Amino acid sequence: MTPALRLRGLTKRFGDTLAVDALDLDVPQGSFLGLVGQNGAGKTTTLSMAVGLLRPDGGSATIFGEDVWSAPGRAKALVGVLPDGLALPERLTGREVLTYLGLLRGLDRDVVARRAAELLSLLELDRADRTLVIEYSTGMRKKIGLATALLHAPRLLVLDEPFEAVDPVSAATIKTILRGFVAGGGSIVLSSHVMALVEQLCDHVAVIDEGRVAAAGTLDEVRGERSLEDTFVELVGGRDGGVRELSWLSR
Repeated sequence: MTPALRLRGLTKRFGDTLAVDALDLDVPQGSFLGLVGQNGAGKTTTLSMAVGLLRPDGGSATIFGEDVWSAPGRAKALVGVLPDGLALPERLTGREVLTYLGLLRGLDRDVVARRAAELLSLLELDRADRTLVIEYSTGMRKKIGLATALLHAPRLLVLDEPFEAVDPVSAATIKTILRGFVAGGGSIVLSSHVMALVEQLCDHVAVIDEGRVAAAGTLDEVRGERSLEDTFVELVGGRDGGVRELSWLSR
């Protein structure tokens, strides 16, 4: 079966810094994959290249067999993206943003209106229907960003820290939506620093360290008999007991 997302030899440099180092990764169709790594490990850069937001220096990315760079129209029609630092038209309301982006994607106006209404209601953004995006909180921006990613009914979702700054009630709603998406045959790649969240939601996991995949597979294959957090710390070189207390805080 063709992977939902396949990355081969993906490479990116920023000056003298090798951010992503010939990275290979397959995301099986119908899987919910958690992408984890330390700050600066290359997660966001990898995801940006995977969905066509950042051109790699080398390697390839395909979405359900469609090459992201040689067939961008076909590939991008299959994926919904919530990137890190999402930029939105800030002088539009949430409904106007969804309408604008839906029409840009070629969706029928009635379909856009119906889906926008459902998404705004489900994500509890209907009360902010007349509020400009510039006045949205960080959590509200995450939710409207997720709505834009879901609007065109993609087959793959790529989400970079979707729960950051989201309140617990809204987080529960988003988890239900994402589980339903996978249950309905969709595939998800989710980047997160929260190991407990990845263990709760994901059935596959990939650990990124210094721009390469340190481990990948099903959740149970990667973590073994331990917690994902313990496995992660060992894989990325954490040293048990290596952190000293600050002398001036001791009493």
